[in-house]
Amino acid sequence: MYGIGWGVKLKAQPGNSKGPTRSASASENGSCPSPLHEKNPNSSMTTKELQEYWRKEKRNCREVKVLFEIPSAKIVEKAFSKYVKYQIIIIQTGSFDSNVSTIERRYSDFEKLHTSLFKEFYDEMEDLVFPKKILTGNFMDEVILERKLAFQDYLRILYSMEFIRTSRMFIDFLTRPELEEAYSCLRGGQYTKALEGLLEAIALQEKLTKHRPIQLVPTLCAILVCHKDLENFKSAFEFGEKALQRLEKYPGHRYYLPLLETMISLAYELGRDFLFFQKKMEERKAKKLPQKMLTLKELTVQEYVQ
Repeated sequence: MYGIGWGVKLKAQPGNSKGPTRSASASENGSCPSPLHEKNPNSSMTTKELQEYWRKEKRNCREVKVLFEIPSAKIVEKAFSKYVKYQIIIIQTGSFDSNVSTIERRYSDFEKLHTSLFKEFYDEMEDLVFPKKILTGNFMDEVILERKLAFQDYLRILYSMEFIRTSRMFIDFLTRPELEEAYSCLRGGQYTKALEGLLEAIALQEKLTKHRPIQLVPTLCAILVCHKDLENFKSAFEFGEKALQRLEKYPGHRYYLPLLETMISLAYELGRDFLFFQKKMEERKAKKLPQKMLTLKELTVQEYVQ
């Protein structure tokens, strides 16, 4: 059972004294595969090659986790409202994280997340107690400090449960507000501002969606669109390649053909070989019924429309 300052506790699973069983492979959870399943290094390798091989294996086996810290909070006063915003820092461990992510959420955001998760995962969360609202003293230093610690532990416990950390609700709580703002800037033609927000968002999404990298595709394509409209064609092409890598096994994905069309245009602009993209596009079109296709930009601006 886990506990935090606000009485949060997590019900133990009956009949399992060793903890929850893994539903994914060891490599997917960031741990080392069993030596019995490893491919032995080539016996003809030189000493230097063997050393490099085991260095890579050690890096691959390094456990990757996400940590949440809430170091500060601030009181926000507006004309008709007053509330506390908590700064959340998200860090990836297991390797040097050069893109530490920082977001801000208020009590009501946490409350909405808890309500949504509780409806979806009632059996698992019925003993997870959420900090209750209080009528007075919300802005006292000691109350804010206690809630900072409580929400930090709350996020840690949620992330410890695989079915929650991979859920759309949990990922949206951490990424959606910033993505909505960035896409709004994109639709308004504020490409530099949109790009800034999208680059921050993709750094956080990469930490949270290792179980399903295809979820990065819309954001990668939005970054491509911004770079293209700012005439940063080389950067646009690079992000397009990243998106295509994640779509390699999903040729039926709605972004696949519009992305290939854009890559052909960018390759032509940069004086690069576009025949590879053209061939992929023709192969896909041959298997699909003819229909009007949206451009990549038309598809992108439809994301996060409230």
